Amino acid sequence: MLRGRWIGVLLACLVVAGVFAFLGQWQLERAIDTDPPPAGVTEDERPLAEVVEPGEYLPEPYVGQRVVTDGTWVAGDFLVVSSRFNDGTEGYWVTGQLRVDEQVSIAVALGWAPDRESADAAASALESQEADQPASIAGRLISDEGTSLPPRDDIYAMDRMSPAMLLGQWNDTAELSVYRPYLASVEAPDGLVDIDSPAPTELSTVNWLNIFYAAEWAVFAGFAFYIWYRLAKDRWELEVEEFEERAARES
Repeated sequence: MLRGRWIGVLLACLVVAGVFAFLGQWQLERAIDTDPPPAGVTEDERPLAEVVEPGEYLPEPYVGQRVVTDGTWVAGDFLVVSSRFNDGTEGYWVTGQLRVDEQVSIAVALGWAPDRESADAAASALESQEADQPASIAGRLISDEGTSLPPRDDIYAMDRMSPAMLLGQWNDTAELSVYRPYLASVEAPDGLVDIDSPAPTELSTVNWLNIFYAAEWAVFAGFAFYIWYRLAKDRWELEVEEFEERAARES
């Protein structure tokens, strides 16, 4: 085991194990949030522009953040999204495009309805009463749910609250910047029920997935030494066996 070749292999294993140990330490450092957001921070109402920029993903500490913003409802864009639950009951959301700045919009879930007829009626009422009108909306910022394929018999149907899907049906979208998260209004207009959007649970300061990865890197580092040990031991046992055979032939 003290031959040059095996010493070289040992040094290579040390380098590999050192890299694995560094990666494990890197994962461990990120497993514990040493500066977590204060408890209840999402309940402090803040201006939308202070929390996230158009086109950016919503940082995890601000999922569910209460915000307020002013804007103007865009005509023709009060749309209905299905498969929405309020207190465990399935229904529909009525949504709208709120133009918060020149060529900048955010999708807003305005309220819940128990059936499609009520949702369509509320959307029509909003279209006739609120389109092109200024509004001030307070609500929670929620991350985009992602897109889904609509049924073949209704290509405009939506069962996920996705600003990307809504954008495909909105009007006046040339050079439009859109917020990636959507805003769930805390107060529904007439004809709709307030959306059930409780405060998010407090996040743990420990990321167990990162700790698991750190443990994996430690195992990999130990395995590098085990490989060297097994190769060197097998070679040593082979040489001992050859030596004993030669000794037996010469005796």
